[in-house]
This record gives sequence, C-alpha cells and structure tokens, in this order.
Amino acid sequence: MKNAIGSRENVRVIEEYQSGGLRVEVLEYEKLLGLSDMSMAQSIYFMEKQNIHARQIALYLNNDKVTIEKGAMSYFTGNIEMVSGVTAGNFLGRAIRGAVTGEKMAQPEYTGTGLLVLEPSFRHFLVMELGDGESVIIDDGMFYCAQGGVKVHAVSQKSISSAALGGESLFQTELIGPGIVILESPVPMSEIDTIHLDNDVLKVDGNFAILRSSTLQFTVERSAKTLVGSAVSGEGLVNVYRGTGDVWLAPTIKVYKTLAAARALGVTSTAGMDMNSSKS
Repeated sequence: MKNAIGSRENVRVIEEYQSGGLRVEVLEYEKLLGLSDMSMAQSIYFMEKQNIHARQIALYLNNDKVTIEKGAMSYFTGNIEMVSGVTAGNFLGRAIRGAVTGEKMAQPEYTGTGLLVLEPSFRHFLVMELGDGESVIIDDGMFYCAQGGVKVHAVSQKSISSAALGGESLFQTELIGPGIVILESPVPMSEIDTIHLDNDVLKVDGNFAILRSSTLQFTVERSAKTLVGSAVSGEGLVNVYRGTGDVWLAPTIKVYKTLAAARALGVTSTAGMDMNSSKS
C-alpha cells in the first residue's frame, strides 16, 4: 500500500495507532519551504518555534470503514468507495444533529482497502480508541473522523439551565464505540489534564472541559452552599461532574482566549489581562 509521506522530505509521522482494519498516522510538516513572501516567512518562523505546524491525518484502511467531517478529504488511493453517509433512514437524524451541534450533516463514509489522506490543519489532532459500548460527549466542532464501528449522534443536556449557565450547547455530540476517534482540538494533548472520577465529584470554574464520559452527570451549581458564600468566594456558579468516568480539562484554552481578546484590543501588557472565566 502507498505510503502517505511519499516522496516528501519535510514530513514525519509523530503518532501512530492501529485498531482492527484501520491504521492511523498523524503527519507533521517540519517546515513549510514554499514561502516567497518575507513577512509571511517571518510569521511562519515564529510559528514553528512555538510548535505551530501544519498536520495531516493519514488513514490506512484494510477492509474497513471511516466517517470523516465533510470537506476534510484531501485524496485517496486504492479500492475505496465513498458514499455520502446520508440515507432515507438517517436523513432526519443527521439533519437535526447538524443543526443543533454545528457538525456537517452529510459526513461522507469511505469503505474498502487503501489510503485516505485528510486536509492539512494547524489545529491539534487528538486520537483515542473507544471500547465496545464506551461513550463520550465532546465539545461542538471537535469531531473530525471515526472508525466505522463508532456511532455519532446528538444528545441533549438534562436541563436548559445547565446548558445556558454552564456555557455549553443545549445539544452536544456523543460518540459510542468501538473504534478509533480523531478529534480536532485548539490545544495539544500535552496541555489536557485527564481526570478520572470514581464515584466522585469534580467542580470546574468555566467551560474548558472539552470531553467527558457519557456516564457522568453534568449540572451547574453554586460554588458554595449559600448565595452569600458564593458571593464572598468570588466564584459564583461552577460546572459539576458527578459519578464514574473521565473528564478532559484544557485550562490553557482560557489563556489563549484572553490573549486573542487582548490582541484584538491592542493590549500588550499581561498585567491588564484577566483570565477569570466569567470575563475571559
């Protein structure tokens, strides 16, 4: 089977995963060498110093199937068939899921044996494998690709107030295994804290939990038992996760949002940047 790197000399494999008839490679461009504009070259130089690289996903199928986000395909070779993934039976469900989660409705499916390479991206790819029946709920817009055995559908929050007060959408995307899942993330895995709860409680000040086990109960509550206590603590409401399962926390999302907002306002001093989640 054709190798995804091919004749390119500035691309390397940084991660590799295998499950059933699917092998996944995360490719990274070490340098972008086609620049001819000096200003752009300067920007790219500093981007690379900060580990901002173009990355791609390569999918090697061996009599298997994958579902990808619409528009993500770059090229494929081999005995692979592409279908829209939308049928008379699932049209309504996909339309509703697309409307409420922001995901594309017609996510194409690729079946067979061969190589499928997806589009380059400066975002980070998170790869995980779900066990049979294992399910997670992810932030809107994170879904990128999933092995054929993974079910993708929309689930509603238990209460409208929890969604509104917790900074979450009323509907979110749930992924049910088995199979490999690839997510697009604003931060790398090295900045994500995976917290396992064993019949325990986790309280988070802000909506920077990007993934949670479906087994966990999500609510929004006061940080203290009384209104006075919440006011004194300065925290107010917190997102609460109860039960047994995993939560992926990405605290640096607040840092990047604050920096982006400060840059838009022309603020250059960190002294004036407030990362309180109620303000940033």
